[in-house]
Amino acid sequence: MTLRMTRLMRAMMLVLLGSVMLAPVGCTTNPATGKKSFTLYSWEEEKQMGAEAAAGLAAEFGGEVESAIPSDYVAEVGMKLVAGIEDGVPPLDWEFTLLNTSVINAFALPGGKVFFTRGLAEQLSDEAEMAGVLGHEIGHVTARHGNQRISKQIGFNVGLALGAVAVGVADDDTAVGRYGQVAIPGLAIGGNLVLLKYGRDDESEADMLGMRYMERAGYDPSGQLRVMEVLEAASSGARTVEWLATHPYPETRIERINKILAEQYPNAGDRSVYVVNASEYQQKMLNPLSKLAPAADAQQSSLLLQHPALWCGQCRVAGVE
Repeated sequence: MTLRMTRLMRAMMLVLLGSVMLAPVGCTTNPATGKKSFTLYSWEEEKQMGAEAAAGLAAEFGGEVESAIPSDYVAEVGMKLVAGIEDGVPPLDWEFTLLNTSVINAFALPGGKVFFTRGLAEQLSDEAEMAGVLGHEIGHVTARHGNQRISKQIGFNVGLALGAVAVGVADDDTAVGRYGQVAIPGLAIGGNLVLLKYGRDDESEADMLGMRYMERAGYDPSGQLRVMEVLEAASSGARTVEWLATHPYPETRIERINKILAEQYPNAGDRSVYVVNASEYQQKMLNPLSKLAPAADAQQSSLLLQHPALWCGQCRVAGVE
């Protein structure tokens, strides 16, 4: 057997091995979205991921706010929203943390760890808006977006490696040999761009789920719209190319949220139907925070505000930014 044939046989074995490794997991139907999704990790493994990463992520963003009233308030609202998640979602390790940072952001780790920053809390006006932020993050968890993105990245890397092997066994004068060396690096760039595009879709799906959980908990779903308007105003600085952004720009999401509100929540904005709780938010969140010393990173916030992708760290947490 020639050396070329030996290499070809090895390449075929790798292709077969890659298929066997990924096939058993396959696509599963997500109970929150009703859609099939490719996930390599179980719900229990997601909980373990979140537990292992939570402390480090909190420390990176200033740790928890040292005031019981606003911290307990965030947890209280978060658990009201969790009560409305779909029956098919197993019990998760839900935990809601208010971070002592002026950065305007919110994060969700797989398994139920949700983080809400002081900087974002101070930009909001009522409890329904906070529910909009927390509901969005809960939506990332129940839709398993972190798991999906990690799984897609692993699958992409396996395919890339197998393609590189195929190029290696081809003769230089064949089509694969001549063009493979160019195509494989290009595929890596293009593939990563596609994965970033999926992140934009994840954001829209989390918006939809977040409003569902808000409505089930009695909150005005238009609170999420007001959050996006706040973020749009805060991020009205420099723009990057939209297609490359891991999150849709606020104005794009505002358009999509308005469409969902019109189609699914005809009573949105009616305070005789839904809870807003502006006075409670003032008493339990804004007043206690105003009595605390400024966050240590307060001087950085004006620069961070200029990037609209800073709100929601799901893509960052998934390790593919």
